[in-house]
Amino acid sequence: MSASVLTAVAWPYANGPRHIGHVSGFGVPSDVFSRYQRMAGNQVLMVSGTDEHGTPISVQAENEGLTTRQLADKYNRVITEDLQGLGLSYDLFTRTTTGNHYKVVQDLFLALHRNGYVLPKTTTGAISPSTGRTLPDRYIEGTCPICGYDGARGDQCDNCGNQLDPAELRNPVSRINGEKPEFVETEHLFLDLPSFTESLGKWLSTRDGWRPNVLKFAQNLVEDMRPRAISRDLDWGVPIPLDGWRDQPMKRFYVWFDAVIGYLSASVEWARRTGDPDAWKKWWTDPSAQGYYFMGKDNITFHAQIWPTLLMGHNGQGDKGGTTGPFGELNLPGEVVSSEFLTMSGSKFSTSRGTVIYVRDFLREFGPDTLRYFISVAGPENQDTDFTWDEFVRRTNFELANEWGNLVNRSISMAAKNNGAVPAPTAPAPADEELKAQARAAFDTVGAHLRSSRFKLASQEAMRVVSAANKYLSDQEPWKLKEDPDRRDAVLHTALQVVSDANTLLTPFLPHSAQKVHELLGGTGVWAAQPEIREVDDLDEPSMSYPVLMGEYAAEQAKWESADIEVGRPLDKPKPLFAKLDAELGETGPEWAPIQQS
Repeated sequence: MSASVLTAVAWPYANGPRHIGHVSGFGVPSDVFSRYQRMAGNQVLMVSGTDEHGTPISVQAENEGLTTRQLADKYNRVITEDLQGLGLSYDLFTRTTTGNHYKVVQDLFLALHRNGYVLPKTTTGAISPSTGRTLPDRYIEGTCPICGYDGARGDQCDNCGNQLDPAELRNPVSRINGEKPEFVETEHLFLDLPSFTESLGKWLSTRDGWRPNVLKFAQNLVEDMRPRAISRDLDWGVPIPLDGWRDQPMKRFYVWFDAVIGYLSASVEWARRTGDPDAWKKWWTDPSAQGYYFMGKDNITFHAQIWPTLLMGHNGQGDKGGTTGPFGELNLPGEVVSSEFLTMSGSKFSTSRGTVIYVRDFLREFGPDTLRYFISVAGPENQDTDFTWDEFVRRTNFELANEWGNLVNRSISMAAKNNGAVPAPTAPAPADEELKAQARAAFDTVGAHLRSSRFKLASQEAMRVVSAANKYLSDQEPWKLKEDPDRRDAVLHTALQVVSDANTLLTPFLPHSAQKVHELLGGTGVWAAQPEIREVDDLDEPSMSYPVLMGEYAAEQAKWESADIEVGRPLDKPKPLFAKLDAELGETGPEWAPIQQS
């Protein structure tokens, strides 16, 4: 029976182009998962967009001589183009500066407020002495007052996991310009997190199957929950719809607050754009639907603690109770799928520190599937993983080119040369059925791994079939069977059948090359659908337009099953599927991202 699966993907911040560290956490894993779920017959809604509010956007705009809106427009388009190039199959990739998003955020906030989960409070805010601008908590760093970690952020310490306030940090400095911030009194609205201690703790105790690092981190947060600010002193953000607040030009919702609500607002926008304004409810208010949230580990707090409490508060399910808000009883996350960090020479990818490989540069030189494969098989799924050009070259050459590409090339080449079409298996042998049975069995094994977001194991199992097929061809030696054409044809038919099955198994990881293999095997039409960039008008502000990612994924032919290959389907000599990379690249890196010699 078809299930409703929400794939909620972390929102990339629109203050610059994305690098491969970003897409290793939120991008590729979520797409591999979504493509598999669609192939398995489930109804997927994959949503996200660019996160465009907050002080860092204003700072970057000043640096580039642009208005905040111009900067958001610029990088919204850059990021949309990058993610489309990578083949991320969003049902809607939008942005947070839309009229639809503003309304959904304000409506959910008002439900929280009515239920008593929002508190006004005079607090200490950090100000830049040189600009007078509010500094976001995450843009202040210092020494953690609890564990002594040097490099704690103003909102939390990544070392001990505790929530912090910027004023608590020892030796605080601004990440923007290195100056010591000033702390002044200001009034803000706070989410009353302590009023979710019991309800959130009880809910987390039922989260079977979550990645252990995510669950343990979230449970540790419950032990010391404090009210958390949801407003900020700035003029770039969603207005606060309360008397005494709505008319203050320098009071807006804190960017983290509106960004997490984006999963809901994007779903609502998708429904409105597809002609059924209530369609989003299938993924949000049906208790049988499952929601999977993909991000890097620095976002666990917002998805395993903050977002569930916002949903509970809207639903009237916090410790204080309350009434259900305007969206009905919203589903809490089914699973928070957090990846660790992809590093480079042991350091986090960082644009500001020059440790960066931009997605756009990578796609231009190496194409999307080599990066997708590397992230899937060697990415930071369970632990921080160092990207090296040497490992990238090895994986591309020995696994994609020598193993998979070679299997496709020699199987189709021999059949095209000897038969011109898919031959009939007129003289089968036990070895043929053994290989085909191994390929068929892999659908259950690989599928189980993908359902559990175990992408490394899934890709390894798929490649195990490829290796077995290569060994089979080496053992059967069809090139020596000229005097026994019936047996030769049976071997080639078997090889082509397993190429077809392996291509299906690899489709979630390698959708672009999967389309090519489908065509090399004589197939026509769309095998693996790709996202499209569509220029749209804002649904509530017609004067504003922007690009979105959407796609016609229901029409693709790829299904998660072994399908008998059609005898007699014409075949032509194939072109190589993957080009081998120069081994020197592993020692030097490309010109645009050279290896730094120590």
